[in-house]
Amino acid sequence: MRGPKVPEAALELACRFEGFHAVHGADGGTRAHPYRCPGGYWTIGYGHRCAPNHPPITKAEARAYLQADLEQALTALLTSCPVVADGPPGRLAALLDFTFNMGAARLAQSTLRQRVNAGEWEAVVHELRRWVYAGGRVLPGLVARREAEIVLLDD
Repeated sequence: MRGPKVPEAALELACRFEGFHAVHGADGGTRAHPYRCPGGYWTIGYGHRCAPNHPPITKAEARAYLQADLEQALTALLTSCPVVADGPPGRLAALLDFTFNMGAARLAQSTLRQRVNAGEWEAVVHELRRWVYAGGRVLPGLVARREAEIVLLDD
């Protein structure tokens, strides 16, 4: 029996908050090029980590990378927080977006993970609101992303 699939809401959140960083090429096409995210990692498309010399990609290629990245994050999320497999789909989407954004290792070592597995959902909201820093400063985009995830927790 297969576990949950990547919820569409997680794809939408990741696309919305990662954005597709593209430039118009000489051929008239729009391709994404590698860039450094606020956390200092080289990324391309919708937040896919890559080498700085990664070739440009189309929006369709970026979406395929995102799908694969979210599937990998889903496996990590369900390993760290198996309780979300049987919960509301919005909860799965919210925590999957968090896992994709902040990383599976951070989730696995976090108080957030403990609160999720204990079913302490008010405390989960508090914990999510703590994950808004990159490079030692609060990023408005992370604040907005965490709030969007919080909205999904009860869906």
